[in-house]
Amino acid sequence: MKILGIETSCDETAVAVVEVKGGEIRVLSNIVSSQVKLHAKFGGIVPNLAAREHVKNIEHVFKLALKEAEIKDFNKGVDLVAVTRGPGLGPSLLVGIAFTRTLAWKYDKPLMGVNHLEGHIYSNWLKPVGATYNLQPTTYNFPILNLIVSGGHTELVLMEDHGKYKVIGETLDDAAGEAFDKVARLLELGYPGGPAISKAAEKGNPNAYPLPSPMIRTKNYNFSYSGLKTAVLYLLRDLNVRKPSSKMTADIAASFQNAALDVLVYKTVKAAQEYSVKSIFLSGGVSANSELRKRMETEVNKLKTRYSQPQLEYTGDNAAMIAIAGYFNYMNMKKPPSHPPLLGTSEGHSKASEVKVKTDWQSVKMDANLSF
Repeated sequence: MKILGIETSCDETAVAVVEVKGGEIRVLSNIVSSQVKLHAKFGGIVPNLAAREHVKNIEHVFKLALKEAEIKDFNKGVDLVAVTRGPGLGPSLLVGIAFTRTLAWKYDKPLMGVNHLEGHIYSNWLKPVGATYNLQPTTYNFPILNLIVSGGHTELVLMEDHGKYKVIGETLDDAAGEAFDKVARLLELGYPGGPAISKAAEKGNPNAYPLPSPMIRTKNYNFSYSGLKTAVLYLLRDLNVRKPSSKMTADIAASFQNAALDVLVYKTVKAAQEYSVKSIFLSGGVSANSELRKRMETEVNKLKTRYSQPQLEYTGDNAAMIAIAGYFNYMNMKKPPSHPPLLGTSEGHSKASEVKVKTDWQSVKMDANLSF
């Protein structure tokens, strides 16, 4: 089966083709058109501007994805279509959904609506373009504890099986990635903040400034980053310097990163032990952070659990993860219809067929500013 995936939840226009055949997953193409440079001058994403860029780019990106996948006839070359249905920026999501609906209706293809966070989880089932991921049971074991860390979300999700999720922890305010962006802005390191903080921290002392790791000692698995962000603001005020030196900037970046990552790793390991999970997955844009990857791997190796982190090209928003998530959701349906309105939504479920397991992630509480 070949699945076309489309992702437009934020500022990346992405289209991919993924093939599942003979117990193996192969990414045939994964095209991403980023708007980072466009939004950098604003210090963040402008929703309406992002949507306009999606409209301009999506057809071109779609054609590139088909060309790289060597699909000349869409009707014969694609079996299933999947699209991000949320959470994300409403105007951006509408572009991808409208484009994908049109394809599905025109070519009479089944269409799956995919939760963006679920897509990040499935980024761990992907290898570089052309390589294969073996779906044999030995490659992963349920239950899986997923740490999803991105610009809009920070969540611990227990995955009991494909499509069966339980959120056991989430941010109560800012997401980790959002805190990275805002601290980078305070330090005048530019946008996006994640890579900028990570690069600056490489030359800094993580113990130079004692910053708090919020909620690290609470009994639950929730997170909070607004206090840490504010602590950096107060630190800069107390240092009383108009512009920190490069050494001071590096030390502050390293100290912030150290505090931010401490709580992520600590709570993930603690939750893994409490829930007796067999696998731990890391995903989301912040999972590209080299220090987080190193710490997670080191700590998880001390446990008797499998560990997986996505290939770097799949840490950010991409359509390959949406395609493979759509595939698993489709296969979980007892009687998949050939032409639903948008499966994975309440509309699709009520008009289509009975679903074996929950695929619309109703238990996940979305950020009010990002929900669609």
